[in-house]
Amino acid sequence: MHTILFGDGFLNSVKKIEKSLAIRLNSQLIFLQQDPFHAKLHTKSLHGKLAGFYSFRIGKDYRIIFKFLGNKTIMLVIIAHRREVYR
Repeated sequence: MHTILFGDGFLNSVKKIEKSLAIRLNSQLIFLQQDPFHAKLHTKSLHGKLAGFYSFRIGKDYRIIFKFLGNKTIMLVIIAHRREVYR
C-alpha cells in the first residue's frame, strides 16, 4: 500500500474538474494506492522538463501528474486536460 499526498496545486486543480471526473478520480486513486503501475491507470514516466514525474489517466482526456517521495509515498501534483497538463 502506498501513501498518497495531495499537493496544493493538485487540490486547486481538482476544484476545476467536473463532478463525474472527480468520482472517477476516487476509483483510480484506489488502484494507485495499491499499485501505481496498475494496467487501468496507464501510468507513464515523463521526460524532458518533467523527468522524474509520472502521469496516469482519468478518463480519455485527463491526466494526473505525480511523483514518488520515497519508496511508498506518492505526491499528486496536478490534474488537467491532456493538452494542458504537460506544459
